[in-house]
Amino acid sequence: MKDSLLSAAVVEPYADALMALADARDLADRFGEDARTLLAALEASEDLRQLIANPTIAIDSKKRVLRTLASDRLDPLFANFLMLLADKNRLFFLDDICRQYLTLLRRRNQTVLAEVTAAIELAGSQRDTIRDRVKNITGARDVELEVKVDPDLLGGAIVRVGSQVLDASLRGQLRRLSLQLAS
Repeated sequence: MKDSLLSAAVVEPYADALMALADARDLADRFGEDARTLLAALEASEDLRQLIANPTIAIDSKKRVLRTLASDRLDPLFANFLMLLADKNRLFFLDDICRQYLTLLRRRNQTVLAEVTAAIELAGSQRDTIRDRVKNITGARDVELEVKVDPDLLGGAIVRVGSQVLDASLRGQLRRLSLQLAS
């Protein structure tokens, strides 16, 4: 597990540097897409996560895999940033750096992240409804949804925006009903 102080000391300067590079080249949104692509690849591949985290694997091997991953998907400057992280032996923090960059980008774009846990995959109209409600609650210009499916909810959804939680799940409604009946 990463030490939070060490992680913050490494993650924030690299994310800030990536944002500065993006600003200089007017690539902030493109780098955001690249960070999301990379995070999705890390989430989808245990092998990739292990490769990046393993200190015994040669940096050249890691760079070769990252170049292959980046070749047709990532902006060349973003790919160069990945090579810098490899050279500085900071790939261990790649996930956190990408997440911190996206936090900076959302702040700049007046966008909030809404983490939605739903019983089933949401349809487009349901996503739009959640976005609209979150915009009304937060006053944000835009809402980025991060949706996870949890069949244990039985129905409905739970929406987290920062420290606020909106529980519109069937399980939550049953729990509130149970508390009302018990009192």
